[in-house]
Amino acid sequence: MEPQLTTFCPLYHRAVELIGRRWTGAILRAMLCGVNRFSDLTAAIPGLSDRMLSERLKELEAEGIVRRAVIPETPVRITYELTDKGRDLGHVIEAVSAWAERWLAAEETHPAATA
Repeated sequence: MEPQLTTFCPLYHRAVELIGRRWTGAILRAMLCGVNRFSDLTAAIPGLSDRMLSERLKELEAEGIVRRAVIPETPVRITYELTDKGRDLGHVIEAVSAWAERWLAAEETHPAATA
């Protein structure tokens, strides 16, 4: 049975806009794998600038998806952790990853085969 579009769903649109922002999916995926320090995130995601990572982490924190934790050591250490709301995106990120492996990897290997 085909799903039917009955009305525009602003919540769905907001969710897709949020996780679809440039670098956000990669950041969430890395954090789901246990990467939680700023420098480790930049190292784990090639091409991601410090400025962009900082901007995205602030956005994710404002949305309640990421929590910034200051650890009072010498020197002070800052980590980022997923909230329950952020961890709940895990199945979504995994589903997108699986879809990409199935369809996008196939396109790169055999462009004509997926048409």
